[in-house]
Amino acid sequence: MVIKRWVKNFFGFSRSQVNAFMILLPLMALLIFSEPFYHWYTSHYTAHESPREILLDSLVIQWNNEKIDSTQHSPVAKASLFYFDPNIISKQEFLSLGFSEKISGRIINYRKKGGRFRIKSDLLKMYGMDSSFYHRLYTYIQLPDKTQRKFFADAKPEFKKAESKRAFVKFDLNMADTAQLKKVYGIGEKRALRIVAYREKLGGFIDLAQLTEIYTLDSAVIEKLSQASFIIENFNPQKIHINTVTDKELATHPYLRKSVAKAIVAYRFQHGKFNDVEDLRKIQALDATTIQKITRYLDFE
Repeated sequence: MVIKRWVKNFFGFSRSQVNAFMILLPLMALLIFSEPFYHWYTSHYTAHESPREILLDSLVIQWNNEKIDSTQHSPVAKASLFYFDPNIISKQEFLSLGFSEKISGRIINYRKKGGRFRIKSDLLKMYGMDSSFYHRLYTYIQLPDKTQRKFFADAKPEFKKAESKRAFVKFDLNMADTAQLKKVYGIGEKRALRIVAYREKLGGFIDLAQLTEIYTLDSAVIEKLSQASFIIENFNPQKIHINTVTDKELATHPYLRKSVAKAIVAYRFQHGKFNDVEDLRKIQALDATTIQKITRYLDFE
């Protein structure tokens, strides 16, 4: 308290200023005396630690010298590299290559038990085998780099499944059932049924070219079916009695539309029965192509 009173009277400080000064005073003293103390401490520490540093340096140098010396006398340093097959060389030859006593012994024991090295990397499977040492020997190992596929002289090459050829005798297209039709390559159950149904609507095929009129039959199938079948000469198809047939019955034929069938029946009702194909040409709804196709299916009696 005496010091505070003296500071207050000497400097004319207020009470708060005196308190602040009392805090700063020891800090200032610490800063003033820290530098001399630091120089004294470092010089004293160095003087006492120098012998230790010298001792440590000498130990490090000695350890490095021993390490270099041991490397120079290691088996790997003295190793002489040569091409070798690990399946046949002796233990002494392994040692000459730089293998350790333990690894050489393991390899010999492995071979005695029936073990065999098939590729180079099989050596790495030996317990204790160093990968860096393996890579050093890699080019000298007389084994394949990787497993090779075996090809046998008697191996049969693969062939694409050839298109099956069905041998059969030609059949009458107008007499064939679905079973016979399905013997033709490319014709299944649905196509066979469609061919038979179209034949029934026509009244029979009079020309193989009519096969092109059947839905879903492509040119390849038509060609095979034409080669496998025939139409008897002078085949007489089922006739339509043109002078008695109704328009509904007439419209079921593939070559006649419903409107054309009605026009034919209407013309017959107005002008009487048809005597020949020339009477059909008088019907405007009938074109020349349709008349040519339908004529052989008509009966004018």
